[in-house]
Amino acid sequence: MNPPTVPVSVRISGPPNSSFLVGYPGISATLPRIVGKVEIRPGAGISAPVNVSMVRICLQRRETIHPAAENMAKRHLGTPRRDTTDLVGKEVLLFRCVSGKEAESVIAMDLPFQIFIPFGRGGEETNRRIPPASLQLPSRIAETFYELVVTVQQGASYQHRYVFPIPLQRYDTLSTFGMYNRPESKVVTADNIVTLGISLPKWSYGPLDPITVYIKLAPNPDWLQKAKRVTIQKITLTIEEEITFNPEGDEPTKKINKIAKHTQQVGQKMPESGYVTNLGLVFPARDLRDPDGIIKRGKPAFPMYEVSSFTTTSTLYKIEFFLTIKAHMTSARDITLRQPIVICPMDQQACKEEMDAIEQAAKDASMVDPNNPNLPDRTIILASEREAIRHLGLCEVGGVKKMLIE
Repeated sequence: MNPPTVPVSVRISGPPNSSFLVGYPGISATLPRIVGKVEIRPGAGISAPVNVSMVRICLQRRETIHPAAENMAKRHLGTPRRDTTDLVGKEVLLFRCVSGKEAESVIAMDLPFQIFIPFGRGGEETNRRIPPASLQLPSRIAETFYELVVTVQQGASYQHRYVFPIPLQRYDTLSTFGMYNRPESKVVTADNIVTLGISLPKWSYGPLDPITVYIKLAPNPDWLQKAKRVTIQKITLTIEEEITFNPEGDEPTKKINKIAKHTQQVGQKMPESGYVTNLGLVFPARDLRDPDGIIKRGKPAFPMYEVSSFTTTSTLYKIEFFLTIKAHMTSARDITLRQPIVICPMDQQACKEEMDAIEQAAKDASMVDPNNPNLPDRTIILASEREAIRHLGLCEVGGVKKMLIE
């Protein structure tokens, strides 16, 4: 038998002309899953057989946070980077040698697999929650990424892990879903003299999507004389990104970034019927092209987003977005209203284009049994088989191994 320490070469390939990811994470009807094939070949020499006892594969999520990473001094003096690793779904056993045998001497192995991505709700076990999307914030102050981990056991005591990054997106925040297209209204007051009311026609937006807010400043009829003396100076509309680090821990910390701001100068007395206006701005997008118009290759673990961040909740951090409307006045206290919104990585047009594909994916998923998925047959070529090296593109002529030409 070959020494168990002879290394193996491991590769993962997806379905033909497709990515590993089938279905849409976050949409349970599409049964999101990772489909592919683990390919094991000799790692030392071209045709030296390797011993394989067991092969397993799993999807794991890795998260890191370092709130002080943006500041050079705090980066070295502050709290060190914190990270966590969680299993997503279940680990899948792809191969185990027959009982009573330490290992199989193998020339080649092709092991198909399917890993179903959970679509449970929060509050359940971590590995059953819907996994958050892959994301890396500037300066790596927070990041989430996924890896397919293949574990190959060779003999009783030799075990090697092979890691392959895989990007993962979420599709449950698409702005085309009806749940995000219901108007939202809110009314607040600071001193009972004036009330600030807003109406938001929708509350999910993507890059370069226009955001319009209908605003009404109304005097309190019980304090009308005081309200008439109020002068509306200006109204500001701000998009704020709020990052909460360690949201489930004992000491969560928050960081607020202002993404965009629009100011409307008013400079008039409060009318008896109130003051009505609408403010709008465009959610900023990140240009993926360099000055020469070329889109550079991204990192393998992260999708190419047109926004720097979006609404997401992970174990170590949470990102939320708010529309902050502030009315600046004299003879009355300023009024501030903060309304949560959802930011999606895709714009309105891209969301519309995904809807048909999601519907088709749901139809395809209806024919899949997650408890007993239909997989292609696995291929295992043992070293003892006659002409086994033909599967490596070789043949033996006169005791010499040569390239096989069909």
